[in-house]
Amino acid sequence: MTELSQPPELSGIAQAMDIRRGEWGKGSASLKVTVSDEHTNKGGVAHGGLYSMMLDMACGGALVSTLPLEEWCATTQLSISFLAPSRPGDELVAKGTLIKRGHNVAHLRGEVVALNGQVVATANGTWAIWQKKPDYMPGRD
Repeated sequence: MTELSQPPELSGIAQAMDIRRGEWGKGSASLKVTVSDEHTNKGGVAHGGLYSMMLDMACGGALVSTLPLEEWCATTQLSISFLAPSRPGDELVAKGTLIKRGHNVAHLRGEVVALNGQVVATANGTWAIWQKKPDYMPGRD
């Protein structure tokens, strides 16, 4: 049986933004955050960059959860719709779901939902898949 990838360590920026892991596996991944003042724009609501980062990480994580250890992937396109604001104190969950995977390309869908059930952002994206980590990427063994 092929060993599948495990959740990678959260990046430094994700840690700095207090993003936490949620579920992981079988083509699904989620992340959580409590919106703080540091996450807000000049209007006092969560910056779209927070939603964008969480959606990219959740969708990418959903794909990675299905990849054998030797395979590699990267976001090639991510389209985000910002639907509603969130404010400091709001708890948000970003969930990514694998829709279809081919040999070299995968399609994913994601959404950010507040605990009250309101969908605050949605995304659709495409990821490239390589059979091994490309030589030009840093940290190659």
